[in-house]
Amino acid sequence: QLQLGESGGGLVQAGGSLRLSCAASGRSVGIYHMAWFRQAPGKERDFVAAVTWTSDSTYYSDSVKGRFTISRDDAKNTVYLQMSSLKPEDTAVYYCAARSGFSSSDYFKAMQYTYWGRGTQVTVSS
Repeated sequence: QLQLGESGGGLVQAGGSLRLSCAASGRSVGIYHMAWFRQAPGKERDFVAAVTWTSDSTYYSDSVKGRFTISRDDAKNTVYLQMSSLKPEDTAVYYCAARSGFSSSDYFKAMQYTYWGRGTQVTVSS
């Protein structure tokens, strides 16, 4: 069973940066496609970024493209989300997720991911 744990969230001013980490345990994260989602109060869980298991492809939502970068270090069994130029609308709980199979047509769908962490809060003040 793959277990995921996020860290690195916190309070930051608009324009600032944060790096989130997702540490995996139980299995090697290297065989999974990984993603980050976020959920603001009263809203649905939205796709943020994804990386394939070989790191040959990355995907981003339009709202974070050019500001966020997803990466993975399989030797450390960890996935990262580097967030820059943060905006108040980036405020949310950020979740790490993993899936075995991958499709370029549904990588943004939360229901396609099997494993989830408990999330880490990111708050961006204006």
